[in-house]
Amino acid sequence: MAYAARLLIIAGLAATCVGSVAYAADPAPNSAPDVAVNDRAAIQRVIEKQFEAFRDDDGPTAMAQASPGIRSMFGNDPDNFMSMVRKGYQPVYRPRSVTFGAVQSGGGGVTQRVDVIGPDGVPHTALYSMERQPDGLWKISGCTIVDAAAVGA
Repeated sequence: MAYAARLLIIAGLAATCVGSVAYAADPAPNSAPDVAVNDRAAIQRVIEKQFEAFRDDDGPTAMAQASPGIRSMFGNDPDNFMSMVRKGYQPVYRPRSVTFGAVQSGGGGVTQRVDVIGPDGVPHTALYSMERQPDGLWKISGCTIVDAAAVGA
């Protein structure tokens, strides 16, 4: 997807946000060459949808972005899932800002880097493991939050 088109999509999403979270895309991400542009866009849409669901405290929608393995870890219960997110993932649960970085592939997996400023103003990097489903859709199979300085923010 062209940079301008991505910005329009992102701007439209940001305009619908109730909070002050703005989504931004890296204009020239160092994406893995084997991850197609439309896959990168689809991956980012899944993560954006989960951010929006977190903002709205919409557990079913947030959990629907997760892979079957993640959903089963929480007994397919959106309340259990949201409780875990609120307790252990504040930077992505209530980010002040979100910037998508590179998509990387390797070791049989795909990872989307997302730089966030947490609700406390501290920068973090969220590394989203993504999994393509049999129907071709992407789902989140994990998220690791690290100190932004640890990954060269």
